[in-house]
Amino acid sequence: MAAAYTVDVRRMEDFSAADLYDMLKLRVDVFVVEQHCPYPELDGNDKDCLHLRLLMDGELLACARLWRSTPEHHPRIGRVAVSPNHRGKRLGEALMREAIAEVEKRHPGEPIEISAQSHLQKFYGSLGFEVISEEYLEDGIPHVDMLRRV
Repeated sequence: MAAAYTVDVRRMEDFSAADLYDMLKLRVDVFVVEQHCPYPELDGNDKDCLHLRLLMDGELLACARLWRSTPEHHPRIGRVAVSPNHRGKRLGEALMREAIAEVEKRHPGEPIEISAQSHLQKFYGSLGFEVISEEYLEDGIPHVDMLRRV
Protein backbone atom coordinates (compact mmCIF):
# COMPACT_ATOMS: atom_id res chain seq x y z
CA MET A 1 0.00 0.00 0.00
CA ALA A 2 1.34 3.44 -0.90
CA ALA A 3 2.05 5.87 1.90
CA ALA A 4 -0.36 8.76 2.44
CA TYR A 5 0.83 11.70 0.38
CA THR A 6 -0.21 14.97 -1.18
CA VAL A 7 0.37 15.84 -4.84
CA ASP A 8 1.94 19.13 -5.87
CA VAL A 9 2.27 20.23 -9.51
CA ARG A 10 4.02 23.46 -10.43
CA ARG A 11 6.40 25.19 -12.79
CA MET A 12 10.03 25.64 -11.80
CA GLU A 13 9.68 29.37 -11.15
CA ASP A 14 6.91 28.69 -8.62
CA PHE A 15 9.17 26.70 -6.26
CA SER A 16 10.76 28.18 -3.19
CA ALA A 17 14.55 27.93 -3.32
CA ALA A 18 14.48 25.22 -0.63
CA ASP A 19 11.83 23.10 -2.41
CA LEU A 20 13.61 23.39 -5.76
CA TYR A 21 16.87 22.40 -4.11
CA ASP A 22 15.24 19.33 -2.50
CA MET A 23 13.80 18.15 -5.83
CA LEU A 24 17.01 18.68 -7.79
CA LYS A 25 19.05 17.04 -5.02
CA LEU A 26 16.79 13.97 -5.11
CA ARG A 27 17.24 13.69 -8.87
CA VAL A 28 21.03 14.06 -8.65
CA ASP A 29 21.19 11.58 -5.76
CA VAL A 30 19.21 8.98 -7.75
CA PHE A 31 20.30 9.50 -11.35
CA VAL A 32 23.92 10.60 -10.92
CA VAL A 33 25.18 9.29 -7.57
CA GLU A 34 23.14 6.10 -7.01
CA GLN A 35 23.31 4.99 -10.65
CA HIS A 36 27.00 5.97 -10.98
CA CYS A 37 26.17 8.00 -14.07
CA PRO A 38 27.94 11.33 -14.43
CA TYR A 39 25.76 13.31 -16.83
CA PRO A 40 24.26 16.82 -16.88
CA GLU A 41 21.15 16.32 -14.74
CA LEU A 42 20.58 20.07 -14.82
CA ASP A 43 19.96 20.05 -18.57
CA GLY A 44 18.22 23.39 -19.09
CA ASN A 45 14.81 21.79 -19.69
CA ASP A 46 13.25 22.16 -16.23
CA LYS A 47 12.03 25.68 -16.95
CA ASP A 48 9.90 24.36 -19.85
CA CYS A 49 8.23 21.57 -17.85
CA LEU A 50 5.81 21.01 -15.02
CA HIS A 51 7.10 19.21 -11.95
CA LEU A 52 4.94 16.76 -10.04
CA ARG A 53 5.91 15.92 -6.48
CA LEU A 54 4.55 13.53 -3.88
CA LEU A 55 4.93 15.02 -0.40
CA MET A 56 4.19 13.84 3.12
CA ASP A 57 4.29 16.39 5.93
CA GLY A 58 6.41 18.64 3.70
CA GLU A 59 8.96 15.91 2.96
CA LEU A 60 9.66 15.07 -0.69
CA LEU A 61 8.86 11.41 -1.37
CA ALA A 62 9.06 11.31 -5.17
CA CYS A 63 9.02 13.53 -8.24
CA ALA A 64 8.60 13.50 -12.01
CA ARG A 65 9.00 15.98 -14.85
CA LEU A 66 6.08 16.51 -17.25
CA TRP A 67 6.71 17.80 -20.77
CA ARG A 68 3.99 19.34 -22.90
CA SER A 69 3.55 18.11 -26.46
CA THR A 70 5.75 19.57 -29.18
CA PRO A 71 5.81 19.14 -32.96
CA GLU A 72 8.35 16.32 -32.43
CA HIS A 73 6.85 14.59 -29.39
CA HIS A 74 3.64 13.71 -27.59
CA PRO A 75 3.48 14.80 -23.94
CA ARG A 76 6.22 13.05 -21.97
CA ILE A 77 6.92 11.96 -18.43
CA GLY A 78 10.54 11.87 -17.32
CA ARG A 79 12.95 12.15 -14.42
CA VAL A 80 10.81 9.73 -12.39
CA ALA A 81 12.51 9.41 -8.99
CA VAL A 82 11.54 8.00 -5.61
CA SER A 83 13.53 8.91 -2.50
CA PRO A 84 15.69 5.98 -1.36
CA ASN A 85 14.27 6.56 2.15
CA HIS A 86 10.75 5.82 0.88
CA ARG A 87 11.18 2.87 -1.45
CA GLY A 88 9.16 -0.31 -1.01
CA LYS A 89 5.94 1.68 -0.44
CA ARG A 90 4.66 1.50 -4.04
CA LEU A 91 5.39 5.20 -4.49
CA GLY A 92 6.82 4.65 -7.98
CA GLU A 93 3.45 3.32 -9.09
CA ALA A 94 1.61 6.09 -7.24
CA LEU A 95 3.89 8.72 -8.79
CA MET A 96 3.34 7.40 -12.30
CA ARG A 97 -0.44 7.14 -11.84
CA GLU A 98 -0.54 10.76 -10.64
CA ALA A 99 1.72 11.87 -13.52
CA ILE A 100 -0.41 10.03 -16.10
CA ALA A 101 -3.59 11.60 -14.67
CA GLU A 102 -2.03 15.08 -14.78
CA VAL A 103 -0.84 14.66 -18.38
CA GLU A 104 -4.25 13.30 -19.45
CA LYS A 105 -5.97 16.28 -17.78
CA ARG A 106 -3.73 18.79 -19.55
CA HIS A 107 -3.46 16.95 -22.89
CA PRO A 108 -6.69 14.95 -23.31
CA GLY A 109 -6.74 12.42 -26.13
CA GLU A 110 -2.96 12.39 -26.61
CA PRO A 111 -0.66 9.41 -26.10
CA ILE A 112 2.10 9.77 -23.49
CA GLU A 113 5.79 9.07 -24.17
CA ILE A 114 8.54 7.95 -21.83
CA SER A 115 12.18 7.01 -22.25
CA ALA A 116 12.46 4.09 -19.85
CA GLN A 117 15.46 2.34 -18.45
CA SER A 118 15.25 -1.10 -20.05
CA HIS A 119 15.06 -3.01 -16.77
CA LEU A 120 11.85 -1.10 -15.94
CA GLN A 121 9.87 -2.20 -19.04
CA LYS A 122 7.65 -4.55 -17.04
CA PHE A 123 6.87 -1.83 -14.46
CA TYR A 124 5.92 0.73 -17.13
CA GLY A 125 4.09 -1.98 -19.10
CA SER A 126 1.86 -2.56 -16.07
CA LEU A 127 0.82 1.10 -16.41
CA GLY A 128 -0.18 0.73 -20.07
CA PHE A 129 3.06 1.68 -21.82
CA GLU A 130 4.29 -0.31 -24.83
CA VAL A 131 7.83 -0.48 -26.19
CA ILE A 132 8.10 1.42 -29.49
CA SER A 133 11.87 1.40 -30.11
CA GLU A 134 14.91 -0.80 -30.12
CA GLU A 135 17.08 -0.61 -27.03
CA TYR A 136 19.62 2.23 -27.03
CA LEU A 137 22.17 3.65 -24.64
CA GLU A 138 21.47 6.97 -22.94
CA ASP A 139 24.35 8.13 -20.78
CA GLY A 140 25.64 4.54 -20.75
CA ILE A 141 22.36 3.05 -19.46
CA PRO A 142 20.14 0.85 -21.69
CA HIS A 143 16.79 2.52 -22.47
CA VAL A 144 13.75 1.97 -24.66
CA ASP A 145 11.11 4.43 -25.82
CA MET A 146 7.61 3.56 -24.66
CA LEU A 147 4.17 4.94 -25.48
CA ARG A 148 0.88 4.85 -23.59
CA ARG A 149 -1.78 4.99 -26.25
CA VAL A 150 -5.15 6.66 -25.76
